[in-house]
Amino acid sequence: MLLDFTEITIFKQRSDLTIMSEQTDKELQEEALLDTEEDGIEITTNEANADAEAVENEFDLLQDELTTLKDKYARVHADFDNIKKRLEREKYTAVEYANEKFAKDMIPVLDALDGAMKSIDSDADKAELLDKLKEGIELTHKSFLTQLEKHGVVQVAHEDPFDPNIHNAVQAVDSEDVASGQIVQTFQTGYKYKNRPLREAMVVVAN
Repeated sequence: MLLDFTEITIFKQRSDLTIMSEQTDKELQEEALLDTEEDGIEITTNEANADAEAVENEFDLLQDELTTLKDKYARVHADFDNIKKRLEREKYTAVEYANEKFAKDMIPVLDALDGAMKSIDSDADKAELLDKLKEGIELTHKSFLTQLEKHGVVQVAHEDPFDPNIHNAVQAVDSEDVASGQIVQTFQTGYKYKNRPLREAMVVVAN
């Protein structure tokens, strides 16, 4: 059965409306999708900006910390250099004046010798002068030994048994008064500095 003109017209209008409706829905979907993408781009951009700002702030903090550490290192290095120079000066002074106390302690010994020498020029009796001179020499010798002992220098004992570390046996003799291995006589006095021998004693030992 053939459609009349009116029905054809209505069908066409309905078709056009359907097409227009589909086009409108598609456009609306595209616009919605575009808006969503724009929102996503905007959110991503904001996050990127925030991350970049955080990184920049952290970099600034690290830069400030590095500057502070450099300043501390420079100060510590300068202090260390000053301490090193001061210790070198003190070491030089200690070595240069190591014998100052010993020299100071020797001055009284020289004073005693000066007194003994002055007594020789006096007009006293020779016998009296000789006694005074002997007394002065003995006092000087005693003072000298006392000052040496203050600095760790002592005489090697003559009464001890023979010790090859501090005694040098230049002769061995038979003796009825001294046991074998004991020192009979000392030719030259030996000296020790603390536990180290300065000069061996030259002795005669009993067989």
